[in-house]
Amino acid sequence: MKLHHVQISMPNGEEEEARRFYAQALGLHEATKPPSLRGRGGCWFRAYDGDVVIAEIHLGVDEPFSAARKAHPGLVVDSLEELEATAQRIESQGYELSWAERDTFEGYVRFHARDGFGNRIEIMTPASR
Repeated sequence: MKLHHVQISMPNGEEEEARRFYAQALGLHEATKPPSLRGRGGCWFRAYDGDVVIAEIHLGVDEPFSAARKAHPGLVVDSLEELEATAQRIESQGYELSWAERDTFEGYVRFHARDGFGNRIEIMTPASR
């Protein structure tokens, strides 16, 4: 079994804010939703390793909307340099970011951020790299 995607809730009509965080700040690529699902709103994002999709996040409209304050996807980057560059890009876009739990997950260095809707996102890298 493999994980295909994680779905995160977003408010109706806020696709541009989703793109600002997930594509511009986080660095994911927007994916085209299948025609049968486009009418529901929301948007999808992917990370690639070459031509292979290695992570996929679907943002789906949820009404009433409530941000995930604790539940979150955990995304892994290849190096401490990439982790720090991602954090810098997220902060430069004005999003909340915390290194408070930087070394609290054995074997990893990490930070948590909040998207423009308040959803929690974890970005991590193996500590030994």
